[in-house]
Amino acid sequence: MATDAVHPMPPFPRFPDGFLWGVSTSAHQIEGAADLREPSVWDVFEAEPGRIKDGSTAAVACDHYHRHREDVALLAGLGVDAYRFSVSWPRVRSAGGLDFYDRLVDELCAAGIRPVPTLFHWDLPAALQEKGGWLDRDTASHFAEHVSSVADRLGDRVKKWITLNEPAEQTLFGYALGAHAPGEQLMFDALPVAHHQLLAHGLAVRALRAAGAADIGIANSHGPTWPASREQPDLEAAAFYDLLLNRLFAEPVLLGEYPDGMGDLMPGDVAADLKVIAEPLDWYGINYYAPTKVGAPQGTEIEFGGLTLPAELPFSVQDIEDVPVTDFGWPVVPEGLTELLTGFRDRYGDRLPPVVITENGCSYEGLDDQDRIAYLDGHVRALHRAVEAGVDVRGYFVWSLLDNFEWAEGYARRFGLVHVDYATQVRTPKSSYAWYRDLLRAQR
Repeated sequence: MATDAVHPMPPFPRFPDGFLWGVSTSAHQIEGAADLREPSVWDVFEAEPGRIKDGSTAAVACDHYHRHREDVALLAGLGVDAYRFSVSWPRVRSAGGLDFYDRLVDELCAAGIRPVPTLFHWDLPAALQEKGGWLDRDTASHFAEHVSSVADRLGDRVKKWITLNEPAEQTLFGYALGAHAPGEQLMFDALPVAHHQLLAHGLAVRALRAAGAADIGIANSHGPTWPASREQPDLEAAAFYDLLLNRLFAEPVLLGEYPDGMGDLMPGDVAADLKVIAEPLDWYGINYYAPTKVGAPQGTEIEFGGLTLPAELPFSVQDIEDVPVTDFGWPVVPEGLTELLTGFRDRYGDRLPPVVITENGCSYEGLDDQDRIAYLDGHVRALHRAVEAGVDVRGYFVWSLLDNFEWAEGYARRFGLVHVDYATQVRTPKSSYAWYRDLLRAQR
């Protein structure tokens, strides 16, 4: 069995007492049971020919909706402290939709696992998209109402909350480039999407506080930006990329201001909105996968991370040489995590609350997934180096518990510690599951 594999590794350094170890998933990627909820933008997107590379849909996915008890047992066998999942907004809007999350949270609590719900992970109700989606300011207010209803129902058992997942990717891939749902190709006219998501985050924090919540964060994606050279055009392009993908989503939340005049491009009363966006957080979540090497524009389309970037972007994304890559073609650079965290500490100082790594993981095939073990081993050690350097890191969540529907890639990528046979729904723990289980035991 893969879970009995022995993985000789140097002993891990100890993380601080109370450090939170977990795994992450998202509703649309694993739940299935699409017939028991309202349609989301992803259901609409998946129905359009050519949108999903293997032509699949998430209508069944991992059937977690019906098999959540089996999956909670896998979590218990893994020995995690916490499970980060997302609450499907379209499901909550459906009759009895919160009943499923009631059952899931009860199962987690009975197993001694802390539930950590993400309140939006890209699956916007299709009915709201018809009214403009995240281009419409009212969506932020609708989200706050959604958050209140979830908190009222689950807040007696849920003590740690995440407002949004990766608003940068939702803006870039969903509205600027059209590679993700809802498939808009607005380029820089997508900037209102960023602002309205950040406003939704701030309104959600207020709604959670009103419901008595006291442990609230966001899950933003970040990575170091590496200039392709020290030449001025490459430095300027890298600075702009860093502004667009890192600072634009961190600084309104952490500093209460947009960087480098970006606020002038945002809709509405930006100064008033920033006071909402910057509601104090208890912790700041970071999803880390890799650095990005950026240079001056090359005037041609670029293939990057499974996407085709248009030639008119004011930067180019280039390969990082002499590093291994995952089956997805993503570079494996554990030291980038240390660099990112110490850089955030240096840039934001005491305005940066404690940090939690809310996602970190990789796509590899096979049950005896030694490459995944090496990836996670390197990143956990890199995380510890950041702790030793004085960064206040409070937790680490592996992406993902299960192989799942990987958005526009369909089922072609496997990020799970547990293999899922999509035809039979049989779950088989991989070697990395055993490795992570043993790491958690050693930490205790």
